[in-house]
Amino acid sequence: HIFDYKSEKMKILTFIILLFSTMSHAQDFANFGKYQKQNQEIKSKSTTPNSILMGDSITEGWFATDPDFFTKNNFVGRGISGQVTSQMLLRFREDVILLKPKRVIILAGTNDIAENQGPISLDKIFGNIVSMVELAKANHIKVVLCSVLPAYNFGWRPGMKPAEKVIALNKMIADYAKKNKITHIDYHSEMKDSQNGLDKMYTEDEIHPNQLGYEKMEEILMKNLKS
Repeated sequence: HIFDYKSEKMKILTFIILLFSTMSHAQDFANFGKYQKQNQEIKSKSTTPNSILMGDSITEGWFATDPDFFTKNNFVGRGISGQVTSQMLLRFREDVILLKPKRVIILAGTNDIAENQGPISLDKIFGNIVSMVELAKANHIKVVLCSVLPAYNFGWRPGMKPAEKVIALNKMIADYAKKNKITHIDYHSEMKDSQNGLDKMYTEDEIHPNQLGYEKMEEILMKNLKS
């Protein structure tokens, strides 16, 4: 039996190409499919959302906990659990721009600091947030920037000591908002405890707000939201 090197090499290459082709079809890094149906429903209506809340599990959980808050204010929740700012930036067109809201309220960065998709610098996290702002402005959508909620420990990523990184990112966001006359919502200073974590009255797991936590966020948001 003579080993046909070229034939075997071609088989391996073909297998690799097929593998990557299958992966590319199966993979949806940004999770465009999550809100595809809901987005189509919004686009088919004559009215557009007042505000879209873009974020991660904190935003997704907000709608699940208090859907009436969204309905009565004509708000739309576009949070996806576990997402980092890179993923939000990728789906920003589908989940925000094409829905033509009056404004977008961005709450993002916790999962980047938790390194859900690997290590990333604060500058790059901030850069992704700025890119979302620039996309919104280019499409005549008002922007509201929110501080990342306090975090002392990540239950799913223990030992990362995120509190100081959260504070540093929040300063970058606040400074940028002030410089560019963007409405800024500071959840952090009103919801932190003595360790710069999320006060236990507002959470069961140190990261995600409970009902009282979301009520506090609603109070902070609505008193600072400009018409």
